[in-house]
Amino acid sequence: MKRFPFFLFLGFFAHATMAQISCTPENMQRLQRQISHHASVDYSAMPIGEVMVEVGKGLLGTPYVAQTLEIDAAEPLVINLTGLDCTTFLENAVVFSRLLKLGNLTEQSFQTELEALRYRDGVRDGYGSRLHYFTEWMLDNEEKGVIRQISEELGGSPWQRPINFMTTHANLYPFLQGAEMMASLSEAEARLSTTKFSYLPKAQLASLEGGIQNGDLIAITTTVNGLDIAHVGFAIWVNGRVHLFHASSSLKKVVISDVPLADYLAGNKSQSGVMVCRLASLDQ
Repeated sequence: MKRFPFFLFLGFFAHATMAQISCTPENMQRLQRQISHHASVDYSAMPIGEVMVEVGKGLLGTPYVAQTLEIDAAEPLVINLTGLDCTTFLENAVVFSRLLKLGNLTEQSFQTELEALRYRDGVRDGYGSRLHYFTEWMLDNEEKGVIRQISEELGGSPWQRPINFMTTHANLYPFLQGAEMMASLSEAEARLSTTKFSYLPKAQLASLEGGIQNGDLIAITTTVNGLDIAHVGFAIWVNGRVHLFHASSSLKKVVISDVPLADYLAGNKSQSGVMVCRLASLDQ
């Protein structure tokens, strides 16, 4: 198990170069406002899932912006809180929640934790080191002790399928270049293709949602050939039903879904169900 010490990955704003980090003054100000917003609250006794909900509320209405991580092949660490897609919304919410739970939310700790979360084994080494497939993100961050997969214990069903979308659609990824990078990604796809996951099929989701808690990570599986996950967010209970807290591409902002998660999936033919993960509690 690759359980990394919290501050193993060093790299601070004061020493960052443009090749290392991409964070505009506007985004730095947004980060500082988020730090100030949460500074007066002691989150240490609050379950981390409830901390996720509070963090999400602080990001409600943030504009949806796609592909904010696609800067260049050198893969700077992108810190962007003014425009979020579904994955970066979830990553930022996880980072904020973990740091608030630990009582150590600073600019430096945010950068360190985000980098550890986003990259394979926590090491940023070019475009190919990013956890592009969310199922690999889940596996890698489970090994780091950040999350655990709980779909099976919730009553889920087996899920396994060929994963190869990026290498078979390389034209969609301008920075996916070179034989070495393609070979590395092909290896990752092969591992994912032979890994047995569990998921909650959408037809059973309403009957199984009772075990889902506020703040649980929700990864929506897809029937698109070669792809694993179509969309991500986290769970929030509203009027006795699980809803999705997410960065919505259709509504163009961070929202809580108007309808329960089960109904949200029912309206999309290519969405087949959900994988559910729970954050490590961090309680002493």
